[in-house]
Amino acid sequence: MHLLKKIRKAILYLAASLCAFILLYAGLTYLLFFIPVNRDAAQHGAKEISIYVMTNGVHTDIVVPVKNEIMDWSKVTRFENTQSKDTTFNYVAFGWGDKGFYLQTPEWSDLKFSVAFNAMFHLGSTAMHVDFIHGMRQNQHCKEIRISKSQYQQLVGYIKDSFRYNEEGQVIQIAHIHAGYGPDDAFYEAKGAYDLFNTCNTWANGALKACDQKACWWTQVDKGIFRQYK
Repeated sequence: MHLLKKIRKAILYLAASLCAFILLYAGLTYLLFFIPVNRDAAQHGAKEISIYVMTNGVHTDIVVPVKNEIMDWSKVTRFENTQSKDTTFNYVAFGWGDKGFYLQTPEWSDLKFSVAFNAMFHLGSTAMHVDFIHGMRQNQHCKEIRISKSQYQQLVGYIKDSFRYNEEGQVIQIAHIHAGYGPDDAFYEAKGAYDLFNTCNTWANGALKACDQKACWWTQVDKGIFRQYK
């Protein structure tokens, strides 16, 4: 009986600790994305290059021109790495995230507990999803941001530093049954680890901070980012 009481007490303690953690995490998620950084970014710097933040309702991508005088992304993440091999695209979207989640969960219905667990608790590796796009259109899920050339150079550095590279200094495409989700995208090995506190949206928020644009102090959800661009 004494052992059973100890077990029951331990279970209650673990349950209470889990509930406290969930409440704390939810509170931080809600509160910290209300703290803005670079609130006055739109009033400073030349408006020379258009970039975009784009969400599917959960995950945020950073979208930039495929090629300009500062950077030619087609020389880094090549068109021929996609199924279509189409070379007529004008924009490219970058999204950082958990490798297992990306490759094993093309649809939410495909989500497995093991994949979600590894992603949440810093147990997996990461990938960069690169998707080529012909044209951009602003709406509630896609916002244009005009930045200077020097700010764009900072953003380019942030994105490039998020990839892993081979000994020849080239990005590493992930061998997969398909190049990507569709004909115009591909996956690459990335640096860093994904977890509850460092998500795909945290990465995108960091990209905006890197080029001195409006962002949240911290966010792990897309709503935090898009709140800054209402």
